[in-house]
Amino acid sequence: MSIKTLCTEISTTFLVVDFCSLSSANLKNVMYNLPGQTNLLEINQPLACAATLPASTRRLFKMAVAVDQDSSSTTSPSSVSTLDHLSVHDAPQIHALVVEVAIAMASGVNPEPVASGLGGAYFLRAKNGDRIAVAKPVDEEPLAFNNPKGYNGRMLGQPGMKGSIRIGETGLREPAAYLLDHGGFAGVPPTALVEFSHVQFNSNSSGSNSSPLFKIASLQRFVDHDSDAGDMGPSTFSVADVHHIGILDIRLMNLDRHAGNILVRKQNESYGRGDAELVPIDHGYCLPESLDDPYFEWLHWPQASIPFSETAVEYVSCLNPYKDAELLRTELPSIRESSIRVLVICTIFLKQATAYGLSLADMGEIMTREINGGEENWSALENLCMIAKARLNNGLSDDNVIKSDHVEEDIDVSHEDRLNQESDAPRVFHNSPAKGKPSKFPRFSLMIV
Repeated sequence: MSIKTLCTEISTTFLVVDFCSLSSANLKNVMYNLPGQTNLLEINQPLACAATLPASTRRLFKMAVAVDQDSSSTTSPSSVSTLDHLSVHDAPQIHALVVEVAIAMASGVNPEPVASGLGGAYFLRAKNGDRIAVAKPVDEEPLAFNNPKGYNGRMLGQPGMKGSIRIGETGLREPAAYLLDHGGFAGVPPTALVEFSHVQFNSNSSGSNSSPLFKIASLQRFVDHDSDAGDMGPSTFSVADVHHIGILDIRLMNLDRHAGNILVRKQNESYGRGDAELVPIDHGYCLPESLDDPYFEWLHWPQASIPFSETAVEYVSCLNPYKDAELLRTELPSIRESSIRVLVICTIFLKQATAYGLSLADMGEIMTREINGGEENWSALENLCMIAKARLNNGLSDDNVIKSDHVEEDIDVSHEDRLNQESDAPRVFHNSPAKGKPSKFPRFSLMIV
């Protein structure tokens, strides 16, 4: 399959997408030049995601508990702490998680600050001392105003650690990753979006207000583990686990899949080849608002170069990016449309690449930018999208793109030639499609995203 043919497929598939809006540079300009306070949030106001949810959704599940003050006890000094589940998604695993945390709060167990990481996070324990969850308030993210570790100073809605993800919006992406991990394929722990109130949460504002602070936070089931992927070589990891996590990272364009957010659990007393179970966590830097430069720790692991199993191919073939888009709009209505477009694009890319027999390593290289001579070059995927955009700018309809034998005259051929010269990754598309099932989703031109 030639690059030109691939670009034709992309341009017809993405017919209604404005790829100019996917430029990281353009996004940063928009974010730094917001008119007035349209997208910035006042420090003492609830996050917009709570305000945009209908009342029936915000109060779908609420657990408010009164904690008795006792000067001789070690329980929370607050008079009232609350926990609201801010999503219509009330799967049994999520319901159980929220109930357990609510019971723990009712028993007076304080949130325990997590020392590691740049953002504010809290372990939540059961009364017997077992860790049951990790909470991450959105106003304590790195660079947010209530960050407890000195990485603060910006308002919610401004560019964050990753320019294509705004401060205060990583918390939305944590439950999004769980929602999109259909059937627990990659093993993302149950994750919810909640509203907390507890005096233990950090506040950098001056004053001595002792009333509980209301905060939006992601709440994720704590997973007992022995280490993380940074503590050992990948030889102990199973091919299936690496592929499953990689497929999720490709779909969500994970900008921060480092070894520290892949937990490792023993399946036997001693580690053998493929004996370790991998659990992916920390998905706050997924679903950027633009095509960006992802980081995939697994990119050069040997497992990433092994072809997908029939199980993985079947899973990918059944993915429907448009249903996933509607799922996010319904469950997490504050996820921005630009992030949903990135999900759709990356899922379609994953499906097409899998159909043509590409390995996980091939896909990762196509999505990753290269640095040559100190300069960062666009990834092959970004270049392909720009070629597709050029086709759209030339007014090619779905029909005449397919029927025309001379569409190359309407394309920036030099740009396409440069893509062939500079990137080896897309050359795998020159091969014939691998035998497999066709993509199970309608053409993009029939959808409005």
